[in-house]
Amino acid sequence: MRLSYSALDTYRTCPLKYKFQEIDKIRTPKSKEAVFGTTIHSTMKFIHKPGILFPNLEQAMEFFSNAWNPAVFDSSEEERSAFSQGIKILENYYQKNNPADANIIDLESRFQITIGHAKPAASDHALQPETHIVSGIIDRIDKTPDGYEIIDYKTTRKMPTQEKVDQDIQLSIYLKAFLSRYPKEIANLDKITVSLYYLKHGVKLSSRRTPEQLQKSEDLFLDIIQLIESEKFAPNLSPLCDWCGYQNLCPMWKHKFKESRKIDSQTVNQAINEYIELKSAINITKDRLEKIQEEILRYMDQEGVSRVFGENGLIAQTLRKTYKYDEKRIREILEPLDKWENVLKVDGIALRNILAVLPLEAKEALDKAKIVDKETRGLTIKKGKNND
Repeated sequence: MRLSYSALDTYRTCPLKYKFQEIDKIRTPKSKEAVFGTTIHSTMKFIHKPGILFPNLEQAMEFFSNAWNPAVFDSSEEERSAFSQGIKILENYYQKNNPADANIIDLESRFQITIGHAKPAASDHALQPETHIVSGIIDRIDKTPDGYEIIDYKTTRKMPTQEKVDQDIQLSIYLKAFLSRYPKEIANLDKITVSLYYLKHGVKLSSRRTPEQLQKSEDLFLDIIQLIESEKFAPNLSPLCDWCGYQNLCPMWKHKFKESRKIDSQTVNQAINEYIELKSAINITKDRLEKIQEEILRYMDQEGVSRVFGENGLIAQTLRKTYKYDEKRIREILEPLDKWENVLKVDGIALRNILAVLPLEAKEALDKAKIVDKETRGLTIKKGKNND
């Protein structure tokens, strides 16, 4: 069998999800958590990519911002919170690490290794090989003063215990991949460190492996492969179900997605035709309204009035101003108050959200930093006779 470590991990999380994803090949959109993790991983690669000069924090933040995809989040508040978390991760990382100090020998290193052992043949007592190909990507491999360090970045909030890190099968597989590339280092196994770097906390949990631990991890891997080959794909309820894209197919969840009735094709065709007709009528009405509004506004300008009266009501002129902000000035105001990161992407909504907690002097300074971007004139209607 040929499979990736991520596929194996999916099976350990939920066998049915593995079936949907790896066997049935049912694709789902990447979750916002996965998109966030991918963006952070790309930024970490950018930070440590070999070159004459390593990027500073400001350049790393710019790369992260350019790679950012706000469309995957459910609301602007959620998107701003996630973006701020990403920036904080980078700030904490640079506080604890100088990219120039790391002696990196590889980044996002792809591997394929063979695992398995001989087993009795079905027909006789001879042994035949039972091997499998495992593939994956190692985030980073460093050369340390006395050996090597294999690092995998994590963007999850929950950290495991040290005991779980010592037993982590992912790190063991990555170490076996490293040793298959550099077999002479098997003799120096006690000088090779494997680490999980939890970026949200700025904490690196490290461990080492013995030959016995590596063999135990391989045996566990083979046991999981045997379960896959026996087609055992029962669903596994867990807190991770909340982020699963297969709920509508899973017997544990799909009932909540059932419709009360199915829509037949005739109903759909009627709805399509009616939608097209209504949409056309709306567009015609909208075009006519725009022309009438222009005529009324010209009349108001001509007569020097802001309201006009008709038999069925009155129409008043409105003026809507759209503002933009001088970002440099906003930063000068907010940084001393430790509020700048809350509005790293300067917009009116983000600024309004923090106004309530700012001192009066800062509020007044922010108001002066507003610049009129454009003005739009419109009309409002008040129905009824004899309006005044």
